[in-house]
Amino acid sequence: MPESALGNWLKALRGDRGWSLREAAQRAEVDHAYVYRLETGAKESPSEDVLDRLIGALTPSARDADILRLLAVHPNVDPALADFARNDPTISPQELHMLTTVVNRGARADYTLSLERIRRFMSA
Repeated sequence: MPESALGNWLKALRGDRGWSLREAAQRAEVDHAYVYRLETGAKESPSEDVLDRLIGALTPSARDADILRLLAVHPNVDPALADFARNDPTISPQELHMLTTVVNRGARADYTLSLERIRRFMSA
């Protein structure tokens, strides 16, 4: 199955709680099979209602909730970029959104360099 940034982020949030997939789905009042499909990338872009339920159950930080919403609206975000943002809590949802628009013509993405450029641009 295809990997997705949303699925990886959702699975990591669930893992932070130490919950099984069924437990998270039950707390969110969402079908566990649907949560599984979201986490594996078989399903993308959940409705706002489902997203609200998942966020309500998982109680992530405001940053994590905002990024989860961003990833739900932008299903084509590279999972490696989402992992990069997850591993660097200083990256804001706005910076992540800007990073999703960076074009790397023929070159391997260098998220650290792109983030530095975005931050320099924003501080100017």
